[in-house]
Amino acid sequence: MRVVITGGATGLGQALAIKWAEEHRNLQICIADINEARGDETVLQLKQLGADAFYLHCDITNDGDVTALANTLKAKWQGVDYVFNNAGVATGGSLLDENIAQWQWVFDINVLGMVRVSRALLPLMQAQGSGYFVNIASQAGLTPIPYMGSYNAVKAAVVSFSETMRLELAPDNIGVSVVCPSFFKTNLDESMRSENPAAHKMIDRFFKKADITKEQVAESIYQQVQDRRFLVLTHKLGKRAYLLKKLLPSESYIKKMLAQTKSMKRAMLKATDK
Repeated sequence: MRVVITGGATGLGQALAIKWAEEHRNLQICIADINEARGDETVLQLKQLGADAFYLHCDITNDGDVTALANTLKAKWQGVDYVFNNAGVATGGSLLDENIAQWQWVFDINVLGMVRVSRALLPLMQAQGSGYFVNIASQAGLTPIPYMGSYNAVKAAVVSFSETMRLELAPDNIGVSVVCPSFFKTNLDESMRSENPAAHKMIDRFFKKADITKEQVAESIYQQVQDRRFLVLTHKLGKRAYLLKKLLPSESYIKKMLAQTKSMKRAMLKATDK
C-alpha cells in the first residue's frame, strides 16, 4: 500500500500515518510537509513500525512543490493508493476582524492546496485504475459557530468539493471520504491566525477542553474509511449537532445554537470594543 499525507509531520496527519503503519506492515508512506525536523521525527517513528517511509518538503500553495511531489511518487512508486489531503491552518475573528488577506490565506491553503494536490495526483490513480482520497474538513463545515467565518467557509467548501470528487471519480474506481472532526487535542492552534486576541483565547480553550485525542480521531477515521464511508464524523457531539441541523426546522436550530453561543459572543464583542 502506497500512502501520501500532506501535513503529515504533526497533529492528525502524524496520527493517521502511525495508524496506517500499525495496520499495514508493508506500508510505503510519504510525509509531505513544510516542517523538515518534525517530518524526519515522524519518518523515524514510522520506520520503527516497519514502514518504508520518507519525508518530502511540500508547500501545498506552491505549484512547483506539488508537481515535484507527483513526480517523486511516480518515479518512486509508479502510483499511489491513498492520498490524505490533511494539511491546513486555522483562522478566527468576527466579520470585521478578518480582513481579505486572511480570507485569501486560509482559502489558498485549506481549499486550493487540496485542489492542487488532488489534480496533481489524480492521473496516477487513473493510470492504475484505482485509488482513494481522504479529505480532512471539519465539523465547522457542517455546523458552523460564530467568529470563525473564514474557517467555516473553507471547510464547507472542502465538504462540497469532496462530494463533487466522489461523484466525478466513481467511474474511475476512485473513492473519496471527507472527514469532519470537531475539536480534539492537536497542534492546529499553532497555525491560528486572527487580528482579535479573544479569538486566539477562544480557540485555545476549545482545544484544551477537548476530551478526545488525535489518536482516537485517527482510529475512527481508519475504521470508517475501511467501510468506504463518504462522510466521516468522529465526535459523538458532532454527530448529534449534524442530526439536529438536518432534522429540526431551520429557525429552531438557529435559536438553539444562539442559546449555546451567547457567552462566546459576549466575550468576543467585549474584546472587540476595547
